[in-house]
Amino acid sequence: MTGAIGDRRNPVYVRNVTQKGRGVFANISFKVGDLIEMAPTWGFTGSDEKLLERTGLFEYYFVRPTDNSIENQPSGYVAFGLISIVNHSSNPNSQIVWIDEDTGTWASIVALKDIQVGEEITHRYANIKAYRNAITFVE
Repeated sequence: MTGAIGDRRNPVYVRNVTQKGRGVFANISFKVGDLIEMAPTWGFTGSDEKLLERTGLFEYYFVRPTDNSIENQPSGYVAFGLISIVNHSSNPNSQIVWIDEDTGTWASIVALKDIQVGEEITHRYANIKAYRNAITFVE
């Protein structure tokens, strides 16, 4: 497939999407509740966040819904994996599920709907207001 990156034997692949840039697509069918990908993360603090917002990583970090009573809770996460380039949708077919383990915090993307082969995988960005006018989202 022209524009695809990676081994097509994997469950997901990357290709360019008009007006969006890169996107993640299903190479196999996923059913509701299926794990699409699980990625390790790096959590960062508020001061790191201010630095990240001035870099290209701004578009790729995640904000996790948290309990504000937890001390030293990271203000955001960088996920290492294809999960970091899943595009936003107001009607997503997947969601991020956070898992805390002794090996650190992991971000998993799980199917909210059945996803067919060739369908773009999307999720709803939690920090959509942080983008202000920097990015125009295309559905």
